[in-house]
Amino acid sequence: MKQIKLSGRERSVLRALDFSTGNMGEELLEHTRLQAEDLVDVINGLMEAGFMEVAPYAERTCLESFRAAHFEVNPSYALDLRGAMARAW
Repeated sequence: MKQIKLSGRERSVLRALDFSTGNMGEELLEHTRLQAEDLVDVINGLMEAGFMEVAPYAERTCLESFRAAHFEVNPSYALDLRGAMARAW
C-alpha cells in the first residue's frame, strides 16, 4: 500500500475529526480555526483522496452547506491515517 503523506492543514482537520463518530462541519471550523474557504478546500481534497466521507453523501462539499454536513473518516483508511499522523510527529 502507498504511504500516506498529509499536509499540515490536512493533519489539523483530521486531528479535529472524531475517528469513531465524526463531526459536523461547524465543529470542524471551530476546532481547526481555519478560514471557512480553506477548510472546505482541505475537506474536498481529503474527500477526493477517499480519506473522508460526508453525510448526506456528496462528491464534494461547498461553503454554503458544509456547516450542516456530518463528516467522518473513511473506515478503510482509518488505521493508515492514524499511522500517517503518528509519523508526522
